[in-house]
Amino acid sequence: MKRPAVVLADVEAICRHVDPVLRNLRITQAYHELSAGLAAWAGEAANWCTFATWASRQAGQTIRREDLARTLEAGLGGAEEIGAAVTRLSEALRAVGRVADRSILAATVRDAASPVRAAERASEAVARGNLKVFQEIGRAFARFVAALCEGGDAAGRVAAGLRPGPPPDGQDLLRAAFAGYGQAIAATDPGVRAEQLLLANLRIGLHEQTRLQPEIAHALDAPVAHPREVKRRLLARLLPDAPGLAQRLEQDGPLDRVVDRLVEGVRRRVRELLTEHLMTLDLPGGRLRLGADVIGTCPPHLLQPRDAELCALLTTIDPAPSSTAGSAARDWADLGQRMHFIGELFRTRQEDASLLQAPFDPGQLGAIRDGRLPGGRL
Repeated sequence: MKRPAVVLADVEAICRHVDPVLRNLRITQAYHELSAGLAAWAGEAANWCTFATWASRQAGQTIRREDLARTLEAGLGGAEEIGAAVTRLSEALRAVGRVADRSILAATVRDAASPVRAAERASEAVARGNLKVFQEIGRAFARFVAALCEGGDAAGRVAAGLRPGPPPDGQDLLRAAFAGYGQAIAATDPGVRAEQLLLANLRIGLHEQTRLQPEIAHALDAPVAHPREVKRRLLARLLPDAPGLAQRLEQDGPLDRVVDRLVEGVRRRVRELLTEHLMTLDLPGGRLRLGADVIGTCPPHLLQPRDAELCALLTTIDPAPSSTAGSAARDWADLGQRMHFIGELFRTRQEDASLLQAPFDPGQLGAIRDGRLPGGRL
């Protein structure tokens, strides 16, 4: 009997890891090993864990906040909301007999409306989603691959431990997906195998994305400081030695209007920047922009699917199954747009062998296993 590379005890140990950065790296590697474990049975094609490997690796960049805070700060540097707030604030200060240098005002406004908390909140939301999916689907895959190694009805044994009902609470899609992987493994016809593999991948993708809806929306929520806090920061910086003037400026009302407009504009801009940051996916073959149409062609076996259940699912997630046109996701918080993009990605890249390669080099993997943050590009 073959021993799987990732067993249930490994999944449980990874889920208990308290450091979200190192936990993400271990999740990413576990997905790769589960992908290879299933590919050994189902053939050298991408399964759901194959795609999850690269999605988890991409999530790690947000979890580690790599360049995210700087991206947000830079994106706000010349924002018209900042300039408008500076102009209005300058007018309000003149009304109480104070004059401030415009560059100082601009720096003060940017600091008061700092979006650093948005980067922190995005990181926390993505880390929660990364763990949430692995706890459920990673655990199910570990059971399935172990059951394959033991022989017999692997899908049936996994299904016995899954909750009935549709997502987000039920696991009917997972049950059907593992049955599909079992059919793909048993198939002798390459076309049947390819279709069953795609159907299983899509079912797990739909379950995953439905479950992740709260975390994705939260990550894109683009929070900045509350208007009261922004106003407090502005007064503390601009009138630290004149409490009387600060009180007058606050009571007269113009500061409230300045701050409300500033916060509204900054929140909108930060959401745009976060969306742009989160809507990229680095694959071995290059970077995909989730806001652009998927580029590629379907493998021959998937050009004109024959399986009725696959055709029905494709119809629900893809308005134009014969083309990747229109697959761009303009709003990643929209489940339908996400699934359209994911459906095209899974279908066009299912036989891309480069996706099966390891996400980390041997040195990085050694550091991860030792509980250290590796060097180099992650």
